[in-house]
Parts: sequence; structure tokens; C-alpha cells
Amino acid sequence: MVFFNGSTYRPFLLSGFPGLEDSHPVISILFCALYLIALMGNITILVVIRVEQSLHAPMYLFLSMLAATDLGLCAATLPTLLKLFWLNIREIDFDACLIQMFFIHVFSLMESGILLTMAFDRYVAISDPLRYTTILTDSTIAKIGVGLLLRAVVVIFPGPFLIKRLRFCKANVLSHSYCLHPDIIKLSCSDHRINSIYGLIIILITFGVDSVLILLSYVKILITVLSIASREEQFKALNTCVSHICAVLLVYVPMLGVSIIHRFGKHVPPLVHIIMGYVYLLIPPVLNPVVYCVKTQEIRTRILEINIQSQIICDIIHKLDKKNQGHI
Repeated sequence: MVFFNGSTYRPFLLSGFPGLEDSHPVISILFCALYLIALMGNITILVVIRVEQSLHAPMYLFLSMLAATDLGLCAATLPTLLKLFWLNIREIDFDACLIQMFFIHVFSLMESGILLTMAFDRYVAISDPLRYTTILTDSTIAKIGVGLLLRAVVVIFPGPFLIKRLRFCKANVLSHSYCLHPDIIKLSCSDHRINSIYGLIIILITFGVDSVLILLSYVKILITVLSIASREEQFKALNTCVSHICAVLLVYVPMLGVSIIHRFGKHVPPLVHIIMGYVYLLIPPVLNPVVYCVKTQEIRTRILEINIQSQIICDIIHKLDKKNQGHI
């Protein structure tokens, strides 16, 4: 059996939809539309929060972190996906694959951490509104953001080096159009139990702990809300959490689905695994901006104002052009 180490291993081969290679250009239109929605939506949120002074509150600063993370996740997966579906280029260099894997997992962990901090933000806003801005100051929010980034980088940093110690056989076909840790180690011919244990520990101490803490936060929020006498105030308090709950479900439900299929769905068609992989990585960046724009009145109002102002400016420019043409 021929072995390769990390330094001499030939490029990996990315996979799209097996058996549907002739339809890849058509499928790419759907992916382009999804990426365009994700990019425009998250950029819009960042711009609106940046220019609107009234949105410089903890809730919206955390939302801007989530939007930036979603943009990073799109940027990490978009190049290889378009290269495969548009140009039918399947090869990706071993080191380039490890770099992409690193950034995909870093942004995924950051997204989970940001959702946890947003749950804490809602808990403080509902349970102790008078101290809300003194607890979550700008400097505190900045430290939280740096801490989440450092946590993700430190946790994922050993991953590429653990993979480089493995030996690989001739099998080099990945299951997706991007590189993930479980997908790469499955191609190894040597013992990769350490990598599997490492991956499991990462999931438990990050996504596992984050999800438990998010759940505990909402238990505390629910207890606080139920202690409010007025039904109207109860509804108003819970309504501020709807967008965040949707964002949590958009991340954790696909993740849970992927994990269940990966662990127990050995007889599930490969196409289902592939589709779930895309759902896991694409749905949160695409739908998070939609959810927050629909459910958050301040953002929705500001976007409408910007659109109206842009329309007015366009009308003025159009009238000036017609006036100048008339003089000519």
C-alpha cells in the first residue's frame, strides 16, 4: 500500500453532487443566489449598525459580530465551491485544504460563542434593565469579541498539525466542495483515533457547553418574565428574544441533523449527507440577516429610510441630468 505524508501528499479532490456533474452549472446558480443574499444581508446589517448612532447598543453590537462571522464563513467556503461548480476544478492543495478547514471551524465556533453572548445580553436586558448598559459597556463587548476569537483560534489551532502527523493512502476524494476535519481524517490510512477524540472534545467543550448555557439563560429569562405581572410586558420582553431564538435554531438544528446523520445514518444516501452539509454551512448566513431585518423594527426602519434617501438622491441626480441636457 502506498502512503503519503502531509508534505508530499497529492491534492485532495473536492466533490459536488455525484451523478449530477452535468447539472453543476445550473446548481451553481442556486448557490450564487444564496451567497449573494448572505453577503448583501450581512453587509447591510453591518452598514446600518455602523452609520446609525442609535443602534450602538450591546444587542446590535453583538449582532454586528454575528454578521461579520457569517461573512467570514461565506468567504471561507465560497472560493472552492464556485471553483468546483463553475470551472469544474476539483483539486485543492493539501495545505490550502487545511487552511480552509481551520477558518471554517474557527468561524463556526465564533458563531456559537456569539449566540451565547447574545443570550446573556437578553438575560441582562430583561432581568436587570437598569444596569444593562453599565454591565455591557463598549470595552466589555470588545473584550468579549476578542475572547471569542482567541477561544476559537486556540481550540482549532492544533487541528491542522494533528492531521499532518497522519499518513494517507491513495484515497483523496472529499465528500464536499470544502474541507472539514472529519472529512479529511476519514481518508487517513493510519490510526486517527487521537484526531477523532480531539474533534469530539472540541464539540463538547464548545458547542456542547454553549448550547447548555444558552438553554440555562432562557430558563432564567422565562422565570424572570413569568414574574412580571402584566401580560403585555411579558409579551414585550419575550418578543425581544424571538430573533435570537431563531438564530440559535438556525445554527443548532442543522448541526444536530448533520451529527445524527453522520453517526447513525450509515445507510442514508450520500446525497442526503451532502445536502445537510450545505444546509449546515449556508442556512445560518443566509437567514440570520433576514430574521433580524424582519423581526427588528429599528433595523427595518433604518433600511427603509436609507432606501428612501437613496431614491431621493437618484431622483435629484436624474432631474439635474435632464436639466443639463436641456441647456445643451
